[in-house]
Amino acid sequence: MMTFVPSHHLIKADVKADLEEKLRHSNAVIAPGTPLRDGLDRIVHGRTGALVVLGFNDTIDSLCTGGFAIDVAFTATALRELAKMDGAIVLHRNLTRILRAGVQLMPNAAISTEETGTRHRTADRVARQSGLPVVTVSSSMSTIALYVDGLRHSVQRPEQLLARSTQALQALSRYRDRLQEATIRLSALEVQDHVTVGDVAGVAQRLEMVRRLQREIDGYVIELGVEGRLVHLQLQELVVGIDALACALERDYQPAGGQFSIAPLAGLSTDDLVEPRAVAISAGLATGDDLDQRLQARGHRQLAQVGRLPRDLADRLITRLGGLQGLFGASTSDLLAVEGVDLVMARSIREGLVRVAEAAYRERLD
Repeated sequence: MMTFVPSHHLIKADVKADLEEKLRHSNAVIAPGTPLRDGLDRIVHGRTGALVVLGFNDTIDSLCTGGFAIDVAFTATALRELAKMDGAIVLHRNLTRILRAGVQLMPNAAISTEETGTRHRTADRVARQSGLPVVTVSSSMSTIALYVDGLRHSVQRPEQLLARSTQALQALSRYRDRLQEATIRLSALEVQDHVTVGDVAGVAQRLEMVRRLQREIDGYVIELGVEGRLVHLQLQELVVGIDALACALERDYQPAGGQFSIAPLAGLSTDDLVEPRAVAISAGLATGDDLDQRLQARGHRQLAQVGRLPRDLADRLITRLGGLQGLFGASTSDLLAVEGVDLVMARSIREGLVRVAEAAYRERLD
C-alpha cells in the first residue's frame, strides 16, 4: 500500500531541483551563440583537449598549483590558444576574464568518481569539491562534457538537440490532445455531478505529463541558445493555458482542511505517474483506495470560460451560490443578489453556463 511521501524524500526532491537549476544555468552559459561556446567549439575543431573551470573561489585557489596568473579579458580566441598548453584554465565567475591558465588542479583523491580519463576524473572531483561547474573537451572524441555537483552532462551538437526537440514537440502535441480530451470529459461529469477522485486524478496525471515534456523541451531550448528560437515559439504555442488550467483545477477541488496540488506529482516516478491511486495520494486528493469517492466542482474552471468575468466576481458567485451545481440552478435574481452583478452580466453568466451544459451534453452523446 502506498503511503504519503516521507519528509526526507521531499528534501531529496529539493536537492534534485537545485541541481537541475544549476545545470540549466550552466548549459545557458555554454549554449551556441555565447562567447564561451565559441571558444569551446574552436578547441573541438582544433582537436585540442581542455579543462575549464567556470568560476573562482577559495577552494579553487587552494587546488591550483603551477601555471600562470594572467587575469585577462575573455575572448574565444584566447581560450583556444591557452588550451594548447597543458593544464587547466580558470575563469572569473562572470566569465568575462581568464584568471589562470596552464594550472594543475589537485582535488581530493578520496572523492568518489566513475570517470576513467585523467582530465575527466579531475573535472568531476573539482566540480564536486568546489561547487563550481567544470567543462572538459576531449581531444580524442571531440566532445564537450559539463560537470555540475557530481552530475556529468554530455553537451550535444545543435543538430542533435534539434532532432530530439522535434520528437519531444510531437509527443507534447499528442499529450496536449489527450489532456484536452480528459478535460472535456471532466466538464461533462461536472455538469452531471458525477465527478470522482479518479476522474480528477486522471486530468492531473495528464497535466503533469505535459509539464514534464515542457520541462524537457525547455532544457533543449536553453542548450540550443540562439538556435532554439523556433523550438521556443512552438513550445509556447503548445503549452498556452496549461498553468491556468492547473490553477483552476486545484481551486475547484481543494478539499476542506487539506491541500490539493499538482506540484508534488513532479516527484513521482514514471511508473507511479501512470497509477491513478498514486497520483491521487501524491496530489492530496485521497489517502487510500477511495478513487470512486464523489467530488463536487466549485466551478472556477467553468466560470473562467464565461467571457469578461473578473476572477474576484467569480469567487463571490461561487461563495454565494455554493459551487457549480448552485451556479447551474441559480435564477437571474439569485445572480443579481451577488455584489458586482448587473442584469447584463447575469444574462451573460447564464448564457455561458448554458453553453457549458450543452457542450457537456454533446460529449455525453458522443
